[in-house]
Amino acid sequence: MNSNDNELIMKAQRGDRAAFEELVQRYDRKVLSIALSFTRNAEDAKDVYQEVFLRVHRALPRFQFRSKFSTWLHRVTTNVCLTHKSRSRDHLFDSLDEGYGQDENGSRALGESLAADSRTDELLVSSEISCRIKGAMQQLSPQQRLVFTLRHFKGHKLREIAEIMNCAEGTVKKYLFTATERMREQLRPVYGGKANG
Repeated sequence: MNSNDNELIMKAQRGDRAAFEELVQRYDRKVLSIALSFTRNAEDAKDVYQEVFLRVHRALPRFQFRSKFSTWLHRVTTNVCLTHKSRSRDHLFDSLDEGYGQDENGSRALGESLAADSRTDELLVSSEISCRIKGAMQQLSPQQRLVFTLRHFKGHKLREIAEIMNCAEGTVKKYLFTATERMREQLRPVYGGKANG
């Protein structure tokens, strides 16, 4: 089926369950990916995912095509992520480099900057880095964490993040700047340790 989003939405608004299910299938991976990047926990990500599509199902009849469906869905996902409280603390980042590219200043990916020099030290260093990153992410406000995640783990441009979060680009820049500074401060001991190693 090659129906575009608007056609599927109109069918779903008329009660066509298959059309709604196709919309979900088109975007489910993207929603789950954002949720996982934000919560860093598979169970919490599934909770966010379910809540997102419950909200979409309830709100879809009132969707007015003022924006693209994908943008609106990102906004719903963002709102659910911001209100979600993660209860689990025993999950660490699977990978530092997953989706993490160069920042706007051309800095290397975090994992490249912190890669272990020897195989023996690799697991220990990786564990320490994961703990520090997790701790640093927890120090960010929900908005800062979401902007940091969308920018560095999902590769969105600032303009896109502003549209997703329904705020000014300057606000996104402020969140990102503060988040980046806090992350650097929290991770400074790891950088220092690697620089001397």
